[in-house]
Amino acid sequence: MRARFARRWPVVSRFAIAAFLALVLVVLLIPAANRAAEPARIEPVVVETAQGRFTFSAEIADTPELRQRGLMFRHNVPKERAMLFDWGRVAPVSMWMRNTYVSLDMIFIAADGRVAKVAEATEPLSEVTISSGEPVAAVLEVVAGTAERIGLKPGDRVLHPMFASP
Repeated sequence: MRARFARRWPVVSRFAIAAFLALVLVVLLIPAANRAAEPARIEPVVVETAQGRFTFSAEIADTPELRQRGLMFRHNVPKERAMLFDWGRVAPVSMWMRNTYVSLDMIFIAADGRVAKVAEATEPLSEVTISSGEPVAAVLEVVAGTAERIGLKPGDRVLHPMFASP
């Protein structure tokens, strides 16, 4: 009986050690990757609707790394915060919610600051693509419910230095 146990123990032990090390690696690397990422600038972005002007403190995602990370891995986005994706060109774009735990409203913005499309209450963690439907210069992401709260609709304006004046 003792010999049989001794033969199985090294296999179980090696498996347990490998599983433990893999878990430690995952736990250590994911937060480290997020900490090592470059911080985004924060700038004011004003959204004008029929209900008034609403100012958001927006993180500016204007590098490939910042655009790729977006609002991923966050569990909370305050209602006065946003992320402005600056694509550096005008083109049709598609977004998704991979690794994004908070439902968002996505505001697709033309080069002149006109709201081209609003995708409300996007599904967290979804890999379904959300298309702009037309060429746009930027996307503003805000916490879900914001578009309804401020009365946002296509044709409204977003004010920020990256948009040409009408």
